Amino acid sequence: MKHTEISKLSGANLKRQRAINIDAKTLVCNGTTMKTKGLHTSLKRQCNEVLSDTATPNEENKPMNIAEVNPIDSSNLMSPNEPSKLKLVKEARKKSSVSYEESKKTSDSEPPKNDDDGHIIFSSGDVLTSKYSIKSILGSGTFGKVILADYLDNKSNYKQVAVKIVRNVRKYYNSACIEIQILEKIGRFDPNDESGCIEMLDYFDFHGHMCIVFPVLGPSVFQFMLANEYIPYSMKVIRHISYQLCLAIEFLHKHRLTHTDLKPENILFVNGDFDINVNRSGQTVKIIRKSHIRIIDFGSATFNDEHHSTIVSTRHYRAPEVILELGWEEPCDVWSVGCIMFELYTGHTLFQTHDNLEHLAIMERVLGTIPRWMSRKSVKAKYFRKGRLDWDPTTKDGRYVRSTTKHILKYCSSDTRHYELFDLIEAMLEYDPKRRITMSESLKHNFFDDLPDKLKIIKPLK
Repeated sequence: MKHTEISKLSGANLKRQRAINIDAKTLVCNGTTMKTKGLHTSLKRQCNEVLSDTATPNEENKPMNIAEVNPIDSSNLMSPNEPSKLKLVKEARKKSSVSYEESKKTSDSEPPKNDDDGHIIFSSGDVLTSKYSIKSILGSGTFGKVILADYLDNKSNYKQVAVKIVRNVRKYYNSACIEIQILEKIGRFDPNDESGCIEMLDYFDFHGHMCIVFPVLGPSVFQFMLANEYIPYSMKVIRHISYQLCLAIEFLHKHRLTHTDLKPENILFVNGDFDINVNRSGQTVKIIRKSHIRIIDFGSATFNDEHHSTIVSTRHYRAPEVILELGWEEPCDVWSVGCIMFELYTGHTLFQTHDNLEHLAIMERVLGTIPRWMSRKSVKAKYFRKGRLDWDPTTKDGRYVRSTTKHILKYCSSDTRHYELFDLIEAMLEYDPKRRITMSESLKHNFFDDLPDKLKIIKPLK
């Protein structure tokens, strides 16, 4: 039986897709309702603290309260120790020839209405800058909304686009300027759209709403798995997704750029069309037809010569050097990729926790003892005693970790091809970032030997 796309989502930053359009029985994607038998246990835990782990520096356990955002107060716009990012904001403003304040006054079109939180209010048929006719909403988040629009330029290769419309709030406007600068540089590095990173088609200011235009893509690999009741992907699909992911991150690293927020939500299928099969257990399984992907959400990406925030990455994909505040570089992305590949194989996150000490305890349970040099150098001395992790396995939390986790290789089936996958995952989850496998080395791993050459090339969307 053939089916059309689960949903169409843009390459925009939809904050924590695990919390969007989800209740205990139903997943709603772009107006299409798909029944599930109930939320996965790990998802319920994640939803409880969904905003506390979105890689916000120094606010790891503090959820963002929208009511606290003041569009007039600029005291917390940018950290004073981030001069390079502040420079990017100014450069983006200069290029658009308009400041945040001026943008709300300078336009030939009639200003749109905003709600109390600065989200744009629109109707189907409304036109943005005479180029984009709004069709429907694709998603929303703390940053703003993503809408599906008809592209009114007949000469364009795209009939429809996804437009990320950022809230009319200075904080989010400035963040969008930073993301635009990074996306522009990626576009210059990759003029033929062959890197596997999302392509920015256009950007503009619309009465104080920074708007970024992307191709319309399919659902994220997480959303597809959620709609599939957490049934893991086939080895064939895992291999293809993983290769493209490694290729895209290798491209970023070659240009001295670290993504810092890799997770299944930020990997989108180019097309969400799927077929339905029944597996050996009698389960109805959705099979993605084409597993081509794009990497999205570059709002936290950081160049090597930029200020590095202390805390990066979403909790479940955060490298040990980040948790221990030892400083981080490109290898923290590699760790995230290893976590993602494990999740594609098992259907659940490897490090399911919201606490630093418990996170480290799960790491030791799965990967072995944390190296002494890391505990000695870490500013987080409270997590260790005499060079060992200060963790009591007899407590309630300790028993939970023992009952729900095991050594990494015990998750692997007896199939030889699966061992190759786990050999690569283990190399990516090396504690020492200097010894961790690189993306270039990963692409040469035996796990990818069975991938057809035609699938090792990322084709442009145009």
